[in-house]
Amino acid sequence: MNTLKRIDPRRPFTVTAQGLRRITLGLTGAAGVAAGDTHAAMFGTQHAAGHREQGKPRRTTASPQHALLVAAHADRGALDDHARQTLAAAALIADAQTEVVLLVFGEFSGDAAALGADKLIELPDFDRRSYAPAEELNALAACVATYAPVHIFVPDNATGDGDLGRRYAAAANASVATHVVEIDAAHVATYVHAQTSFAVRALPEVVLLAPNAVDPKLPFVGAGERVAWRFDRNADAQAQAAQRASIRDLGIEEIDAAQVALEEADFIVSAGNGVSDVAAFERLAATLGAAIGASRVAVDDGKFTRDKQIGATGKTVEASVYIAFGISGAVQHLQGIKDCRHVIAVNLDASAPIAKRANLTVIADARETIAALNDAAAAARDARGTSAALLKPGKLAEGVLA
Repeated sequence: MNTLKRIDPRRPFTVTAQGLRRITLGLTGAAGVAAGDTHAAMFGTQHAAGHREQGKPRRTTASPQHALLVAAHADRGALDDHARQTLAAAALIADAQTEVVLLVFGEFSGDAAALGADKLIELPDFDRRSYAPAEELNALAACVATYAPVHIFVPDNATGDGDLGRRYAAAANASVATHVVEIDAAHVATYVHAQTSFAVRALPEVVLLAPNAVDPKLPFVGAGERVAWRFDRNADAQAQAAQRASIRDLGIEEIDAAQVALEEADFIVSAGNGVSDVAAFERLAATLGAAIGASRVAVDDGKFTRDKQIGATGKTVEASVYIAFGISGAVQHLQGIKDCRHVIAVNLDASAPIAKRANLTVIADARETIAALNDAAAAARDARGTSAALLKPGKLAEGVLA
């Protein structure tokens, strides 16, 4: 009788500080990867129970002999989940003699040490809203020349990082792995043949990591040293002019938040059975610039169209902020918001299932809360309008003469 267990190539897994965690045949197990074994020995039993009370330890205090470089774009001063996962992957793989260098395109106001970085290089002149691939490639190449990293890690996304990683690999003729869904200190793996096969290779020079392959929660911190490293975008004016002539930036088209697909929305307000005044709810969404979602019950009641339904039988969303008004949080709905970063729940029932998922729960009536928020927004608009009017020369002169 064949007793070998079949390993599903589509199995879910994630890299944690204890190693590669994967679910096979309904059971949760751990694979003893090199990085996981190292950090489990260093931080596992010693700090598992105590690091929350005493603060997380430094990953390493040894003098660095090697470097791992992580490059990512910031959005509004912070790294998104995908970028944090990529940084965590480098930190988990790094040994005691290896430092993790984080190169951020754009302004960054987060805690680089808490995310696992030993050194932070910030390039505030680069804006994620502008498309400057040639200049970003030059900046990345200059940083690589300075730190000579053994491996370069980049989030494999469609918002600039994935493009940058591929451009660098092509320009430097470097080995590269894209859409990486499994990684440790010795190998990377990715799906091939329409996700029917699992391809494995040695760790390449450039790693483009797929989302949700690594747990960004680390049991340690990095040094978090800010490095005063500057890159002159206009060092070679003639070359820059030639590069700009070959690329035309069409900019970003601003659209109404209500027209954004829920799967792509970064800010969502969602209504459940506890929302009775739909007009006030939609007015609040327009004021906040948020996309509109709904629970299955609200959709079934005819308050919202079916394309607004969020949940296992609707749409799965990945918003940075998700505000749920009057939604109890059935398991199907919670499945639809499992990848949201910050969840705020407004509900009269403090024991509602969504309260366990929410990062912040407001125990209040949804209708009254929506009305109060609309009033606060109107008052803020009036105050801003008054201030702007006082700053106009005509209004200022009238005030002085009076």
